[in-house]
Amino acid sequence: MLACMDVDYRPELTVAACVLFRDWADAAEASHVVERGPPAEPYEPGQFYRRELPHLLKVLATLQEPLETVVIDGYVWLDEERPGLGAHLYEALGRRVPVIGVAKTAFHSSQLAVPVLRGQSQRPLFVTAVGVDAREAAEHVRHMHGASRIPTLLNRVDRLCRDS
Repeated sequence: MLACMDVDYRPELTVAACVLFRDWADAAEASHVVERGPPAEPYEPGQFYRRELPHLLKVLATLQEPLETVVIDGYVWLDEERPGLGAHLYEALGRRVPVIGVAKTAFHSSQLAVPVLRGQSQRPLFVTAVGVDAREAAEHVRHMHGASRIPTLLNRVDRLCRDS
């Protein structure tokens, strides 16, 4: 099973969601999970993962099916020596499940991100990965369902977070 995950912060709570799907080209989810939790920790420069990681792990702990890959909204690597949220998630999962990060904006120092153009957009997504080659991960993202810049199931998980 493949999973797309996202987290939404509100003053009174944090919402984390996971959309499960079977194939990179799937247009619809197989299922989803939404978890509501306490407000996220305050943002600390260079420590963004501390805000999201606990919420992602809480959602993942509810899943019954083994995961082939997790796709997150954000970076796996900020640069060669600076792990991002995805690298921390990979470690927390015992290095058993590859993690692909899909970011909408370029991180100023990241030379590892593979730009991916989708649909008619001239603005790339920035793909980083651990446990799978970044170029292979970029091809998976390129082939995800949807005619727009953001793949259908990444939009779906984002909406689940915002609307829950």
